[in-house]
Amino acid sequence: MKTSQKYLTPFFIFAFLWSWLCWMPLVLASLGAINIPTQLFSGLKMPLIIIGAFGPMVAALIVIKKEHGKGSQIKFLREFLDFRLGWKAYLYPLLVLGGSTAFAWILPEFFGEKRLDMFLPSAWLFLPYLIIMILFGGGQEEFGWRAYALPLLENRFGIWKANFLLGIIWALWHLPLWFIADTSQTFMNFGGFILLTIGYSFIFSWIREISGKKAFSGLFVHGVANAFIPLMPILIMQKNVEQPRFWIWAVVSFIIGIIITLFRSKNKPIAQ
Repeated sequence: MKTSQKYLTPFFIFAFLWSWLCWMPLVLASLGAINIPTQLFSGLKMPLIIIGAFGPMVAALIVIKKEHGKGSQIKFLREFLDFRLGWKAYLYPLLVLGGSTAFAWILPEFFGEKRLDMFLPSAWLFLPYLIIMILFGGGQEEFGWRAYALPLLENRFGIWKANFLLGIIWALWHLPLWFIADTSQTFMNFGGFILLTIGYSFIFSWIREISGKKAFSGLFVHGVANAFIPLMPILIMQKNVEQPRFWIWAVVSFIIGIIITLFRSKNKPIAQ
């Protein structure tokens, strides 16, 4: 579906509004600004975080209907049912993202760090967990980020500027999660997270390209990225401790994204 630049800014506004409004009660309760009983907070936390993560999808559907009218939302969603990405688009995320996560997980052991046990009860649960991540654990964001916004940004700015910009916006969109008690983000450095999202933006864009620009590629690669984390943990779930695995993970992901894009840019103009 062809879209115009006209609704790109409203897309980002709607995405932030939906997500941040969903997450704001949790932020305010965590900061002590409002009182939510502990049991109620625990019950609301995950549902509100997941619903908020649909912000980019909701925003894309809003602006697509505004631009193309009745029936356009169904047409847009049907594009995600084309799973013919090609073997490279299925294999490369597993190799690249699995490899970078494994490297960050294992490397500190050579310098005396204790191995972090995987969070999944069994490695055999990786596949069902991957499906959950594709649908509800990050993949759902890609209805907006890579399926709607990225093509418009790359057409306007080229692959370098577009993915730097989208990576930063993507990181900022996550910002409220740093202020919600006991989210994984509270154990991450936000600057390092920006490096990660920029690196991932370049990697996800590359996977989208080799898939033939299929919409489902974004959901798949994002789901893969998140599914590896409990299999090979890169975070010590404690505050005020060193997080060497996180920094290795973020920096390596950023470097991989840059290297991939250097190779891509030889055959693709920097600006269009």
